[in-house]
Amino acid sequence: MNTEVFRAVCAMATFPTIAPERSSQVTRKPYPNYKVIVLNDDFNTFQHVAQCLMKYIPCMTSDRAWELTNQVHYEGQATVWVGPQEQAELYHQQLSRAGLTMAPLEKA
Repeated sequence: MNTEVFRAVCAMATFPTIAPERSSQVTRKPYPNYKVIVLNDDFNTFQHVAQCLMKYIPCMTSDRAWELTNQVHYEGQATVWVGPQEQAELYHQQLSRAGLTMAPLEKA
């Protein structure tokens, strides 16, 4: 995948189209976003948390993963991704299965 396409995919937002009764008007209303939150625990290492973030969260850089890992450790939690519900559920499930301690999904 070339860099421009990759950036476009990472920046993409999903908006449903809602057609009012008058067909000449179209209203766009965004879907609600959801937050994926990782919680601090006593058994996951910094390395494991950072690696999981880079593996499962799209466009996650090493620097950002380590920044979030430190936030989890020192502040008790970090929001690692915000976006549409279906994707949020996927990332939440993947991180949870990898052993990270997760907060329930929250509407942003």
